[in-house]
Amino acid sequence: MNPIKRYKYQVCSFGIILFLFTNHSFGQNPFILDQFTADPSARVFGNRVYVYPSHDIPAVNGRGRVGWFCMEDYHVFSSSNLTEWTDHGVIVSQDKVQWVDSTSYSMWAPDCISRNGKYYFYFPTKAKDSLAYGRGFRIGVAVSDKPYGPFNPQTEPIKNVQGIDPNVFIDKDGHAYLYWSERNIYGARLKENMLELDTEPKILGDLPTKGLKEGPYLFERNGLYYLTYPHVENKTERLEYAIGNNPLGPFKFTGVLMDESSTGCWTNHHSIIQFKNQWYLFYHHNDLSPQFDKNRSVRVDSLFFNKDGTINKVVPTLRGVGLTNATGKVQIDRYSHISQRSSSVDFLDSLDKFKGWKVRLDSADAWVQYNSIDFGKKPLRYVAVKAISETGGILQIRLDSINGPLVAEVKITGGADWKLSKAPVIKFWPGVHNLFIVLKDNRRVEADWVRFE
Repeated sequence: MNPIKRYKYQVCSFGIILFLFTNHSFGQNPFILDQFTADPSARVFGNRVYVYPSHDIPAVNGRGRVGWFCMEDYHVFSSSNLTEWTDHGVIVSQDKVQWVDSTSYSMWAPDCISRNGKYYFYFPTKAKDSLAYGRGFRIGVAVSDKPYGPFNPQTEPIKNVQGIDPNVFIDKDGHAYLYWSERNIYGARLKENMLELDTEPKILGDLPTKGLKEGPYLFERNGLYYLTYPHVENKTERLEYAIGNNPLGPFKFTGVLMDESSTGCWTNHHSIIQFKNQWYLFYHHNDLSPQFDKNRSVRVDSLFFNKDGTINKVVPTLRGVGLTNATGKVQIDRYSHISQRSSSVDFLDSLDKFKGWKVRLDSADAWVQYNSIDFGKKPLRYVAVKAISETGGILQIRLDSINGPLVAEVKITGGADWKLSKAPVIKFWPGVHNLFIVLKDNRRVEADWVRFE
């Protein structure tokens, strides 16, 4: 799974031409594939979704604390369809903020909000002057005229706020609120300038008292205020929510919206948005670093409500959301379903996990299913599969079920190298379909992606 990359020049406000890297990723989980990302704060600005995650990097001696979270800057990513994502580059860095300890590598979970034509980016980190600002984390603000920057950090952190995981909410009456965590979850109203508190911080109660709570994210739907947060009820964090009728509560614990990670990733951190009449949960997991859960990757899945306003528990998927264009690389390793026997997924390169994954089909009738592919209206005449098979093999391409219409039969050439194998489309079926890749015989085939031409 190789992300498509492009480069461009951008002229910054101070007149220096910077060489910026821009990455296009796809609507599968994780959806950022060229770097570690965590704690995604998703926002809808105009007709695009912007995601402001933290940026995990591997710590080494002299650069962060080895074996712990290491974060030095923030990127922002955007998409108009939740399928193709663009990296707009670094927007705030620890060595560019006046009050920040630039050796702490502690640029943790952020948030961003829009008000009166300005974009306010909130971030927690450690201050270099503990006498002036105290020990622990403080929360700073950077301001921009655009959702993708450039952002100009304020010279001091927000007064009377100490903690991590800032979240900002603007109610229908125009009042803005800041939420954060520091053993408990706190909330306070913000002044009109979005840079100062207008009320004293308040502990938001009626939440579980046992175990760590952090990462608050508040949203409103149909007059109900949902306070959502990660909580360690047992061994690792799960996502919970409480409901109230006021932005500062009281809130009543209501339920779990995502269970603990089945693979042991200790943290989770999230945001919830509505985009084009559908609700989505953004969260993270350690897909690209399965042996070290301090290097994480952001994900997105659909979220649904019951009639009484409660939330249906979200089950994480590899497929993610959005339609995948049939003429792009369909990464079948991010499957919707897979046969219970004779099929598996592994990294393409165990030494460079950013290269992504592959599917292995070992015996006849092993299959992998990938949902929601848009074939469009114009006939597609060929299908290409990037695959490897020592003995050669045959893959059947079918639509909508394991025994659905046969679209093509692709003969994979035997050998020790990855090759592109093509076959003519037997019959073209327009519109949106689910794709099934089925191994016809008992000759093992490993496949990276499928593409129609």
